[in-house]
Amino acid sequence: MQTESEANLAKATAAEAKANELQATLDERKLRSDRLQNDTMVLGTSLRTMTGQYDRINKLNNELLEKYNMLLAGDRSENRKLLTDLETMRLNLQVKEDSLTKLSQRIGEKQAQLAEREATLSALQAEIAKKDEAMKSLKERVSKALTGFEGKGLTVTQKDGKIYVNMDNKLLFATGSTVVEAKGKEALISLAKAIESEKDLNVMVEGHTDTDKVLGSGGGYKDNWDLSVLRATSVVRILQDNSKMDPLRVTAAGRGEYVPVDPADKAKNRRIEVILAPDLRELYKLVTE
Repeated sequence: MQTESEANLAKATAAEAKANELQATLDERKLRSDRLQNDTMVLGTSLRTMTGQYDRINKLNNELLEKYNMLLAGDRSENRKLLTDLETMRLNLQVKEDSLTKLSQRIGEKQAQLAEREATLSALQAEIAKKDEAMKSLKERVSKALTGFEGKGLTVTQKDGKIYVNMDNKLLFATGSTVVEAKGKEALISLAKAIESEKDLNVMVEGHTDTDKVLGSGGGYKDNWDLSVLRATSVVRILQDNSKMDPLRVTAAGRGEYVPVDPADKAKNRRIEVILAPDLRELYKLVTE
């Protein structure tokens, strides 16, 4: 049976153990309290730091927001300016496009006109070539018909698209006369036969004199004008009377002394020129249509 002393000792030991346990718990809680206090201090410091940072961030945010609003307001103004400029550019572009369209139309019209003119020119060149070839063939035929007279006061030349049959007065007329002599008449009849079938040929007979004045003539003419016209008329009558030439295509003209071939040679100037020219009415139509 446990004695009282032993019982008291056991109680004391248990109490000490309990006290030690309580002290350990107290120490642990004190340590935890110190840690918590330290953490609280750290958190407080962090909180204050974060609060300061937040305040600075908030201030910066407010500044940024204010600047953004200002920028936005400025952008709107700038946008309005840009839109105005854009609309102006669009209108200018539209005007230029309209001008370009009109210019394109004009170019198209000019190209059409050019194509038409080129076609006309081509037709004109073909017609001219045809006329030239016909006149070349006619010259050969006339030269052949007058072979026996060339070199005897008669020449046949071709220039400027026409044929010139030049006859000296010594072949056709006696001095002061308007009557064609036999040899000259023979040459004119040969010429008339060579050209009578030409339906598109105009015949101009020109009389030319020298500069000697006609005085007291009994030939029925007053001066060189009269003499040149009467001689041309005499030639025309022979051409008409000895062929089927259309009178509407034959003309008699007097040039008097005013178109000399050689001012120093009167004999050369006294002459008859029969000018054979193609009918150019078709060419005229091509040019004027």
